[in-house]
Order: sequence, then C-alpha cells, then structure tokens
Amino acid sequence: MADDITFDDFLKVDIRAGRVTRAEPYPEARKPAIKMWIDFGPEIGEKKTSAQVTAHYTPEALVGKQVMAVVNFPPRQIGRFMSEVLVLGVSDAEGGIVLLSPDQEVPLGGRMH
Repeated sequence: MADDITFDDFLKVDIRAGRVTRAEPYPEARKPAIKMWIDFGPEIGEKKTSAQVTAHYTPEALVGKQVMAVVNFPPRQIGRFMSEVLVLGVSDAEGGIVLLSPDQEVPLGGRMH
C-alpha cells in the first residue's frame, strides 16, 4: 500500500472520462503498446496517449470505448510519441492491463470523485 495522502492531495489528481476516437498499433515502443486518441469533451478536447494494453485489446476494439485517465500530468515523450494523458488500468493475474472504464455511459470529461 502507498503512503497516506490528504483529501487535498487526492483532489489535485484530475481523473476524467473520455472516449477513444482512434487507436493504432505502436510497434516502435519497447513493449507492445497501442496509441490512442481520447475525446474528453469540449472543455479538455482530444488528447493522445500510448498504453501497454495489447494483452486484452486491439486497436479496433478500443475505438468507441469509454476510459478513465489522468488529464493533468505534463506531456511525456514515449519514444517518438508524445503522451498527453495517463489512461488508467489494473493488472490481471498474468500482468495484462485491464482498462478502467465506467460501467454505464457518462458525459465526456466527467470528473471522477
């Protein structure tokens, strides 16, 4: 378990719902990954990321999927690709990443709380 944080610390992490609008393989990545473009609604717009989610997802299966992501990290260079958000997931028993997503349709850009 990580160190305790305050509620104010938690509020600093901006986690929003978005919809994958485009996805493609990222063969240049060190580990198998997929590039994703995610629409977070009119306030935030479309942001891109790459994620090592190939154990459970194909690019085609990701398009249209709602996902949760941290939107207030600074951009990070991942190889030749600039990642603008951190999509969230949990490792399964074999270490494959399962993306976190709402179990019902929610507005794009909706903040987790």
